[in-house]
Amino acid sequence: MADPMTIPSVPQPQPPAEASQVLGAQICPQCHLPVQPEFYFCPNCGAKLRVPPIATDVQAQVLLYLFSAVLPWIAYLAITKWEGVKYIRASDRQARTIGWIALGILVASSVVAFWLATVWINQQINAAMTDVGNIGSFGSGL
Repeated sequence: MADPMTIPSVPQPQPPAEASQVLGAQICPQCHLPVQPEFYFCPNCGAKLRVPPIATDVQAQVLLYLFSAVLPWIAYLAITKWEGVKYIRASDRQARTIGWIALGILVASSVVAFWLATVWINQQINAAMTDVGNIGSFGSGL
């Protein structure tokens, strides 16, 4: 006979493993509030839920390439805004290709910018030397 003081334990029903995985994917790990599975960031706390894909459309490519070409001409003041590294490190093959092309444009534009700066500096030095030479002959005509 069972002891009247002991309460038999009734097993609680457990949700299937698939349901807990789906629920886990829809709960923010930071604030534990429900989120939509397609969200990249939690609308409640702003936590990053997943990495958004890198844009590889024509407009994104043109902007990256133009910025890569202009960056040396603005003396690398906006180097932290250059997204080429993000593209190079992407897992998507097309994004990596875009990143390497942008890096090639950046290097080519840098070479052209430094070459033109060197030519300009040499011209300025030659003009200054010519002016100095002309000053010495200024008094000889008197």
